[in-house]
Amino acid sequence: MAKKEFQAESKKLMDMMINSIYTNKEIFLRELISNASDAIDKLYYKSLTDPSVGMNKGDFRILLTRDKDSRTLTVSDNGIGMTKEELEQNLGTIAHSGSLDFKKDNKDENIDIIGQFGVGFYSAFMVADKVTVISKAYGADQAWQWESSGADGYEMNPAEKDTVGTDIILHIKPSTDTDNYENFLDEYGIAAIVKKYSDYVRYPIQMERQHERQKPEPDPKPEDYKPEWETYTELETLNSMVPIWKKQKSEVTDEEYASFYKDKFNDYADPARVIVSRTEGTANYNALLFVPSHRPYDFYTKDYEKGLALYASGVLIMEKCADLLPDYFSFVKGIVDSQDLSLNISREMLQKDNQLKLIHNALEKKIKNELHAMLTNDREKYEQFHAAFGMVLRAGAVTETGDKVDEIKDLLLYHTSETKLVSLKEYVDAMPAEQTKIYFACGDNVKRLLSLPQAEQLRDKGFDVLCMTSQIDEYFVDTMKSYDDKPFCNIATDDLGLESEEEKKETEAKQAEDKELLDFVKETLGDKIKEAKVSHRLKTHPVCLTAGEGFSFEMEKYFKNFQMPEPIKAERILELNVEHPAVKAMAAAMGSDRDKAALYAKILYEQGYILAYKFDKDEKGHPSIKIALKWDPATKTNAIKDLKRVSRPGLRRYASVSDMPRVLNGLGIAIVSTSKGIMTDAKARQENVGGEVLCYIY
Repeated sequence: MAKKEFQAESKKLMDMMINSIYTNKEIFLRELISNASDAIDKLYYKSLTDPSVGMNKGDFRILLTRDKDSRTLTVSDNGIGMTKEELEQNLGTIAHSGSLDFKKDNKDENIDIIGQFGVGFYSAFMVADKVTVISKAYGADQAWQWESSGADGYEMNPAEKDTVGTDIILHIKPSTDTDNYENFLDEYGIAAIVKKYSDYVRYPIQMERQHERQKPEPDPKPEDYKPEWETYTELETLNSMVPIWKKQKSEVTDEEYASFYKDKFNDYADPARVIVSRTEGTANYNALLFVPSHRPYDFYTKDYEKGLALYASGVLIMEKCADLLPDYFSFVKGIVDSQDLSLNISREMLQKDNQLKLIHNALEKKIKNELHAMLTNDREKYEQFHAAFGMVLRAGAVTETGDKVDEIKDLLLYHTSETKLVSLKEYVDAMPAEQTKIYFACGDNVKRLLSLPQAEQLRDKGFDVLCMTSQIDEYFVDTMKSYDDKPFCNIATDDLGLESEEEKKETEAKQAEDKELLDFVKETLGDKIKEAKVSHRLKTHPVCLTAGEGFSFEMEKYFKNFQMPEPIKAERILELNVEHPAVKAMAAAMGSDRDKAALYAKILYEQGYILAYKFDKDEKGHPSIKIALKWDPATKTNAIKDLKRVSRPGLRRYASVSDMPRVLNGLGIAIVSTSKGIMTDAKARQENVGGEVLCYIY
């Protein structure tokens, strides 16, 4: 029969089908299997109302046959088949979908047909230089053959075929330097493609596969007998058929879910939470989601890709559909299967439509509810989850708006002690009646935050402090302002609001009374601080550092990671407890030994950072300071045990750079007064300057 042209702008459109629509050549097998499944569906639905069909669901199958010698791959089905007219209509007219017509003709039925566009068949030409289709329609006596080598047209001829159904024979192209087509003739390659894209097609996809087995042993067995092996072929079903997510949750054990998760998502550990979601109505879908029990190694890198595996009627469309998850739930893994998605013509991408938004919103709400349930009912597991993924939840609380923030914020946990974690709700619920603010401190270490001098006054009143150890926490509370009508209060920068009017007046009076001392401290420390002031919050500590208006200390540390035209600098205010013996000793020394007083001021300033001190008296009753300025690298304990004065009036001790003392082999420090100011011995060597040795700190 003479060659016929395609009933469309054939050459141009066919070229587009082959070269532009699909991005991945292996997609062709997904498309042909999906078409075969649709053909079987049509006959199966007919069998439900017409007993003469003589077939039930268990009789249907899709058969893959490969022939390396002739370089052919055949996809066969025993579905409804096609008449001559249907072959011409479905294959001779590009973008005509017989499956879509069938769906429209039976719109009152719940029919799950995969095909929509009528272009999937032509993906075969990506891997084949010739395609032959032999089909016999149900109820027809004559089979027909359709054959084409591409855009130049096709031929139609009568054919011989004993059974109803369709055989699609692909003549696979020879491999080139850039394209390896041998994978489409290899049993392992074919099996892998089926497993990836068509594992959950509802009908068995079968193929002959080679195996080895040991030959039966002879009887009697000779003494020198060696086992012999033989190769045999066996028809195997390549796909699972029934997706685990379509089974009722009561039908699947925890072990089966865990096994599926670990196999599907290449994890070694069981998931922390399994989420099953099924919805019918405005958004029709099945979802099986998993919350991992640990953080992937690349989770906080640019290489990590969020997204759920997206299936359309059991056929894989996208391995990672990012649009189904908000960024703050990017750790969730899983599968969504829907027959109602608006796909693009290649079925490789989604159209941005309302259906997708509905599924996204439904999954988001479901995940939040499940995490809340885990927080409430399985606290230990939730705390482990939070340790792994709390950072991304915090980011969501900062970047999102409105009701979403309200839902995320209740998933966050904070330390109030070295061991206890609480949510914001739990913190507020446990607040004493007289507490009006949510007190928090920001830093990188819980232990350090809990020992802040600024927290003394709060501890005395029985108020807990939330330890916020993430750099993003400060942005979060700055955005939130309050929780449950309780304002957030940063103990390092904000007024704690605990002073009475009388106490405020008393602090103001001390500020004026000790102006000379405060001015001396400011003069001694220079630009290191903005001001020195009398503290109203300190009880047993001599000093603390607080931030002034503008940036906090944590903000300053955060912005150091960025190249800024001018560095961000927090204002430092040194608060002094003027009733503390150390501060009184400094005030007393101002009149008799200002160098000694200046040394006290500097040490106290440093103490505002490290927060570890001991104030004592020597044998004669004179005050002395013992302070931990350095950690022993081996034991992680304080290496500083004592502070020893060196220079005294009438007996000054000087040292050049070359004979600068090394205290405790470098674990301790010497404080040296130089022409460039007071500094450590290490700094003096660096500056190449000698001076008066004031004291040793052991």
